[in-house]
Amino acid sequence: MSSSDENKYTKRRLNSSYLSTIVGITLVLYMLGLLALIILDAKKISDHVKETIGFTIFLGDDAKDADIIRMQKSLDVREYVKSTEYITKEKAALDLQKELGEDFVNFLGYNPLPSSIEVKLKADFATAANMASLKNELEKNNIVKEVTYQESIVNNMNENLSKISFFILGFSVLLLVIAIALINNTIRLSVYSKRFLIRTMQLIGATENFIRKPFLITGIFQGIFGAMIAIILLIFTLSFAQNKIPELKELQDAVLFSKLFIFVTVLGILISWASTYMAVRKYLNIKTDYLYYR
Repeated sequence: MSSSDENKYTKRRLNSSYLSTIVGITLVLYMLGLLALIILDAKKISDHVKETIGFTIFLGDDAKDADIIRMQKSLDVREYVKSTEYITKEKAALDLQKELGEDFVNFLGYNPLPSSIEVKLKADFATAANMASLKNELEKNNIVKEVTYQESIVNNMNENLSKISFFILGFSVLLLVIAIALINNTIRLSVYSKRFLIRTMQLIGATENFIRKPFLITGIFQGIFGAMIAIILLIFTLSFAQNKIPELKELQDAVLFSKLFIFVTVLGILISWASTYMAVRKYLNIKTDYLYYR
């Protein structure tokens, strides 16, 4: 093989090594980013469900308008209350008539429905313990006849969300460990192919920092390119999911996703830099005889 052919072969091997490293980093970061997107959307969905449950305060027939307004305002100023709506006896009857399709007031001769206040809570507060405590507090008010909420749904939802969150957290940690191991292994193989070049540079007097620098720069750029490709794939995946499920568009947060994409980029750079640093250090300190076996 001529010197020219050998140089071309070496160049092809180096390009193949760079490409395989970037592909490996891209796939791993894409999977991590996809999992993060799922977690973010799952959190938003759970928050949305929590904030739609709320509870109903049924008021006594003798409750005065001034007392009702005072109670509603006292609820509105609480930081954990998202919204309140006062529903009069007449509106409650009208809503039920629309639902049943019959005028039950004329049939009965009177309106049996009480006026009420519908309360929606912020997601962070909507736990079984908090809602039970708030129910007990409100029922002590003289104008309150009864406070109801879907207790079984709240309990089951919080319990299931805790299990799902624990599972996702465990899976995320496992995937992160696997991701680091895969990227580290890919970069180690890339550096391994240049182990004799590293030893040659040592023999001619190059310092460790001088030898390490080009590898680290290459590793950082590989991390950046891998992250950029992963982000593009994530954007296409998100767009595809939104076209299939239009409701997902309502859950999107541009600021949150920007932070996620920055995180993916920084993670790609850090893992690539650290893996390259450790791989080069190994071959800087290894004995010459071992270069043929490791």
